[in-house]
Amino acid sequence: QVQLQESGPGLVKPSQTLSLVCTVSGGSITTNYYYWSWIRQPPGKGLEWMGAIAYSGSSYYSPSLKSRTSISRDTSKNQFTLQLSSVTPEDSAVYYCARISELHEGYDYWGQGTQVTVSP
Repeated sequence: QVQLQESGPGLVKPSQTLSLVCTVSGGSITTNYYYWSWIRQPPGKGLEWMGAIAYSGSSYYSPSLKSRTSISRDTSKNQFTLQLSSVTPEDSAVYYCARISELHEGYDYWGQGTQVTVSP
């Protein structure tokens, strides 16, 4: 059973960089065909895909967030990390990490989500 767990600060000040870590257990982030994604949901709004890192190490980003987003990984810890720079209160959201495969549709595993609030 694959499990994902987000971790990071719950409060970030405007203009700072938000950093979150997703720790994966029960499966390797380098296993072929899997993509490890960051998705967020602002209050009262729908889910927004932010980006992903592939099993190969290649990263992909939402065009609207690309200039502020970086996704990296630490294979020795089986973790992948989100960094979002120059945050504003509009970046306040529940942030999720999730897994998707090239071989089937839909995300099959999700973290429980972590609330991040951007406030002075």
